[in-house]
Amino acid sequence: MLIEHLHKIQDHFGCLAARHLAALAAEMRLAMAEVYEVATFYAHFDVVMESESPPPPLTVRVCDSLTCECFGAPALLGALPDALGDNVRVVRAPCMGRCEEAPVVEVGHRHVTQATVESILACIKGPDHSPVIPPYVDFDAYVAGGGYETLKECLSGARQVDDVIAALEDSGLKGKGGAGFPTGRKWRFVRAETGPRLMAVNADEGEPGTIKDRVYMEQDPHRFLEGTLIAGWAVEAAECYIYLRDEYPGIREVLLEEIAKLDAAGLTAQTALIPAPRRRRLHLRRRVGLWSRPTLINNVETLHWVRDILERGPDWFSGEGRNGRSGFHSFSVSGRVKEPGVKLAPAGITMNELLAEFCGGMADGHTFRAYLPGGASGGILPASMADLPLDFGTLESHGCFIGSAAVVVLSDQDDLKGAALNLMRFFEDESCGQCTPCRVGCEKAAVLMSKDRWDAPLLRELSTAMADASICGLGQAAPNPLLSILRYFPEELA
Repeated sequence: MLIEHLHKIQDHFGCLAARHLAALAAEMRLAMAEVYEVATFYAHFDVVMESESPPPPLTVRVCDSLTCECFGAPALLGALPDALGDNVRVVRAPCMGRCEEAPVVEVGHRHVTQATVESILACIKGPDHSPVIPPYVDFDAYVAGGGYETLKECLSGARQVDDVIAALEDSGLKGKGGAGFPTGRKWRFVRAETGPRLMAVNADEGEPGTIKDRVYMEQDPHRFLEGTLIAGWAVEAAECYIYLRDEYPGIREVLLEEIAKLDAAGLTAQTALIPAPRRRRLHLRRRVGLWSRPTLINNVETLHWVRDILERGPDWFSGEGRNGRSGFHSFSVSGRVKEPGVKLAPAGITMNELLAEFCGGMADGHTFRAYLPGGASGGILPASMADLPLDFGTLESHGCFIGSAAVVVLSDQDDLKGAALNLMRFFEDESCGQCTPCRVGCEKAAVLMSKDRWDAPLLRELSTAMADASICGLGQAAPNPLLSILRYFPEELA
């Protein structure tokens, strides 16, 4: 409950004073260092030491992710302090998961998309800084459309666990969070473990350029909730935790309301769905806790497709893609395209095909130069390599991967070295700090990449150390954009 207590203190006092952290550590019988590390890791907590003044009552957070940087976030950061005055604080913030409407700013908890100084001022002067709740398929509408019938068939015994898992295996559904591990196989592995078992839904979606989970949760939240309950039933999980990023406050309100309706309808009776939508700092730990038990971890989009696969059959999902691949991906497309957004497209589609058929081509006045095929850690490829199939296993030999299918398109007007530096600063900020190769490596890489001339041999040596010695995927993949620039864009180093 540490993260919840921190939120309650922040909401009441507007900040986290040092005395609050000390009192909370004593109350929870935790080390002060543990409370402090959690409070200082997340951008939405404001820690104020004894000699510091509390922040102003209103904070404006400007997203500094790659797409927002391309669309004018630095100019907003420069102009807003003078425009807003001393009673409003302006700070940088990590990706807000709205890259298709860059640049994005958060006023209180209300997002301003395609933001300008004028639109931000108008929002500040408005009466409401709470999150906007978009129209969505609520419980009644979802049930009217056949929702939860598949879950009821599972609970009643009309569907058997082995048949459900076999259908997922036959469909070829893989984890949509980035790793691409076969979903049915994962369920089977967890079910084979000795109980008690738990389940966690990864709704964090914190990697710059990734927006698909937000779109699915905003539009049709019960589809992934039904998939969650079916998964919990299949592995006999006693509890399920939803790990939702703080940048999605509107979705949090929706989930709390709709899960309450599920409880009232008795649909969570056999699988307890416990919303834990505010996250705690996570890193690898060797101690008793949630991750010491057999735990099924699935991404939101992965669970979103479970109902459809079971109702339509596995062949529906595994239908032919492009270029010899099967299935489809939800591509989160942002950057220099006419029509950004979530594009449900065949697996194996090429970047040129995705751009022409689903995105309306390049934005006016821009020439296609480069693209990120898989988010911040997926590397950067030149436009000359835009005929490669986009799917799991097709890009690794080129030093890239599709990951969560977050595609960012860059043009002749973008600074590619600057783009790689932006991504490295993201990894520097996201590093949990537990292992030296990642913690120090990201910091040193960012310093070296900030120089006008890159020391290519030293950067390659540093990248090798990070990839070989970091204990988790963040540090291992952080050098990918940097190495892509060295490999495919040598003209940038001149």
